[in-house]
Amino acid sequence: METGKHVKTQSGALTTLITVFFFWGFIAASNGVFIPFCKHYFHLDQFQSQLIDFAFYGAYYLGALGLFFFGTMGGKDLVGKWGYKKSIIYGLLFSLLGAIAMILAINFGGFTGILVALFIVALGFSLQQTAAQPVAIELGDPATGSQRINLGGGINSFGTMIGPIIVSYALFGAAVYSDSEIQSLGLGTVTILYAFVGGLFLLCALLFIFSKKVPSGIIDEKLEKADKATRTLLIITALLILCFIPVFKSYVGVNTDISEDARHLLETGRLKWLLLALAVVVFGLLGSWQSAKKNQAGWGAMKYPQLVLGMLAIFLYVGVEVSIQSNLGELLKLPEFGGKQASETSPYISMYWGSLMIGRWVGAIPVFSPGKSLKNLLLVVVPIVAFGLIILVNSIAQKDMSALYWYIICVFIQMVAFYISQDKPALMLLLFSVLGVVAMLVGIFSTGTFAIYAFLSGGLFCSIMWPNIFSLSLAGLNKYTTQGSAFLIMMILGGGIIPPIQGKLADISSIGIHQSYWVTVVCFGYLAFFAFIVKRILKNQGIDYDAQV
Repeated sequence: METGKHVKTQSGALTTLITVFFFWGFIAASNGVFIPFCKHYFHLDQFQSQLIDFAFYGAYYLGALGLFFFGTMGGKDLVGKWGYKKSIIYGLLFSLLGAIAMILAINFGGFTGILVALFIVALGFSLQQTAAQPVAIELGDPATGSQRINLGGGINSFGTMIGPIIVSYALFGAAVYSDSEIQSLGLGTVTILYAFVGGLFLLCALLFIFSKKVPSGIIDEKLEKADKATRTLLIITALLILCFIPVFKSYVGVNTDISEDARHLLETGRLKWLLLALAVVVFGLLGSWQSAKKNQAGWGAMKYPQLVLGMLAIFLYVGVEVSIQSNLGELLKLPEFGGKQASETSPYISMYWGSLMIGRWVGAIPVFSPGKSLKNLLLVVVPIVAFGLIILVNSIAQKDMSALYWYIICVFIQMVAFYISQDKPALMLLLFSVLGVVAMLVGIFSTGTFAIYAFLSGGLFCSIMWPNIFSLSLAGLNKYTTQGSAFLIMMILGGGIIPPIQGKLADISSIGIHQSYWVTVVCFGYLAFFAFIVKRILKNQGIDYDAQV
């Protein structure tokens, strides 16, 4: 990484690029409202409702995996061959097909059709993200790449904040429905919503086609074969398929009239297979790390330990970020958490995703190169303004936000964490991960508003993790950067595995939805470990990332 030289950010190209970040957040966050709706509309259990996340985030894995395999077969990185610009355009057009598929599914396909449509939308997102993340890093000084991704993340989080509000309005209007009344509602408004979203996909694709500001990003450099990485990923994929077959077989064949003991055995069996799938990913990646340490030949980008450990970090980060909110609707139904109906949860889902927006807006401040005094002022002003915006937008949508006013205290805690971390990616990741662990423990060992605030604050502490993990994992990869980016995008699969595991734990009566949040503690714990060890790994390669920032 180059030091001692200021590289000016290409603001025009960056402005065009970050438009696609909005879509990723809008659709992903909308699932938080769509999941409890589908649960009651289609009569699903908590695990079955989490199949929405499985289809959506599983597509990221398969999409990025396909890019890698086609690239290794041709001897060139496929995204590099097409160029970043064309790859984003292709991804947008693919997501457009997914929006069309959603309209057809709503009218003709039922719940299975909805899962297929979300899968297609996310396949397009997979291609977009594989190209967009590295180009954001390259549109200026590599040392501040995480801050540009944070800026895109701020736009992404604006989408996540308003997504639940818009989808909730599309599903329920301004009325409050009991869970039993949801069956009487229709999905016609969702057809209109996805027609609008499809139009935005097309408009954004045209924007990129005619934009001269976004560089083509074509990379002609040949890559050495990564036979060992290919073999490892194929084995992981095959084992995951074997794990999921019995999970879905039991889902399709379940009889709602079976005895309680038989149901318990069925749910326990599902959980075991899901945990085995998790073990396949964890031990597959850790085994690759140890093997590459002995002989780097044939591993491609996976010969870099920061990337392999970063892949697991992205897996668990996406898993915990999604799992907190995907199971939040069920948690809020408990009497000790307010006993809310599915149609009443959107303000909380919006505040959770808005918490990510708050952190990402603050994390993007250094992109604009403010002076020290102005920067310190913005560290206070920006999060307060962002919090006020969340309250305002929900209030305009006629949502009662009075129970969330004092959540500003959690925002103040995040302000202090930002000040202490001083924009240093590894330190910031470590500090926010530890705060994430503390917040989840507080939520688990308490109830009511105090516990709700603790779980919602997981969004504040997740906010900066994606850009920091991404930039730390890609540091020093050079010609392997786009291949490494594809590997990281694959690990968005965590959003398809971790939430169903928590959902399955929640379905076990002896555990329940509240205690199922121990899953989030484990995830944040690993992220703290990664933040601690990656700094040492990079220093051994001559990269002192925090010092250079």
